[in-house]
Amino acid sequence: MTTTSPESAAAAGETNDPIYIRRLELSDHERGFVALLSQLSTCPDLTASEFATRFAELAAQGDDHVILVAEDTSAPERRILATGCLFVERKFLRGGGKTGHVEDVVVDAAARGRGLGLRIVRRLVEIARDAGCYKVILDCTPELRAYYAKCGFVEKGVQMAVYF
Repeated sequence: MTTTSPESAAAAGETNDPIYIRRLELSDHERGFVALLSQLSTCPDLTASEFATRFAELAAQGDDHVILVAEDTSAPERRILATGCLFVERKFLRGGGKTGHVEDVVVDAAARGRGLGLRIVRRLVEIARDAGCYKVILDCTPELRAYYAKCGFVEKGVQMAVYF
């Protein structure tokens, strides 16, 4: 039996859902991807050339660096409404195991409350599981604990950082 994800069903026109979850494409620079990231953290605009260079660097990492976007296929400009990233860390621990790191999850302020972030995060977790990761981790603010609990995450440990 074949199962169809909501995202692939929407892409195939099998539902009325205009939101399509897919991997980042080079053309997403023109669909507001960088502006969306600026709603999460400092993210100066990138020229098309700078975006293309970084896109190529990340694409070269293959399935070890996956950026998903939620595209509104009903809008003429097909804006990017949400995004999230999965980075797969290859380890010596656990017999050469892998850990998935979820990063840079953001939903456009005007599109929040529609479950887009949940769909992105769940799909990233699914990709990590399929890649053989033994765990998926993320860092978040205390205010987002309940949100990520809805995504299946449990609080574990303490995050610490050094910023430059």
